Amino acid sequence: MKLGMVGLGRMGANMTERLRKDGHTVETYARTAPDRTAGSLVELASMLDQPRVVWLMIPAGTPTENAFQTLLPLLEDGDIVVDGGNSNFRDSQRRAAEAKKKGVFFLDTGVSGGVWGLKEGYCIMVGGEAEAFGQAEPIFKTLAPKDGYAHVGPSGAGHFVKMVHNGIEYGLMQAYAEGFEILQASEFPLDLNQVAGIWRYGSVVRSWLLELLVRALEDDPNLEKIRGYVEDSGEGRWTVFEAINESVPAGVIVLSLFARFASRQDESFAAKVNAALRNQFGGHAVKAVE
Repeated sequence: MKLGMVGLGRMGANMTERLRKDGHTVETYARTAPDRTAGSLVELASMLDQPRVVWLMIPAGTPTENAFQTLLPLLEDGDIVVDGGNSNFRDSQRRAAEAKKKGVFFLDTGVSGGVWGLKEGYCIMVGGEAEAFGQAEPIFKTLAPKDGYAHVGPSGAGHFVKMVHNGIEYGLMQAYAEGFEILQASEFPLDLNQVAGIWRYGSVVRSWLLELLVRALEDDPNLEKIRGYVEDSGEGRWTVFEAINESVPAGVIVLSLFARFASRQDESFAAKVNAALRNQFGGHAVKAVE
């Protein structure tokens, strides 16, 4: 197939390479990429044959919105916009409705795989109309490993599934983080890389995340080169919001998100309040700021 790829960052560039290796023709546009094939979104649209497929692989929010609103007037009946970023599923539902008024299809497409996707393939979760999914399916088939993609539902469903996927990811990562801190703080002279290594085989906690932890510990056994500051992409927050809206108890995901917030504090004001109260009601000693 022939398609246009908007965005040539770590994900977009690798996806473009994987598609080209499998025989697809990919025209590209990215504002800062010197090896792009189009100088603008207008030029990119003109380089594609109808029905066009344009894949957005750019940050969610304003960048995606601007690209979508620029592209929509350039597209015609039967063309397809694929949003492969981490957009909020409500935004995707709105964009699908706007596109439909023009006769354009919109596929909200959750993509998981990170920097390893070029070699291992990407897990792809697609929301939108079945007709558009069928037209774009050769692209998904190339990008995903066997059985690694699906049409999961109507508009918004793809990004909703990816949102919850990332919320689960937060919880898994936090469980590993806490477990390995307990191991690291123990009385035993444990080799954490060794422990993580053997857990990859036969253990009920084996996973790809554990394999990545082994790689990290091989490079830096005590993780001394890394500051314990953990950002979040926003999808964990959205998962928590939806859990509240749906009255679903999601304590693990909530706490894993809050743990990321805590990681960004050099010193917690809440901890200062706790220390001050213990001193006031019980005369417990406090440590002065150096």
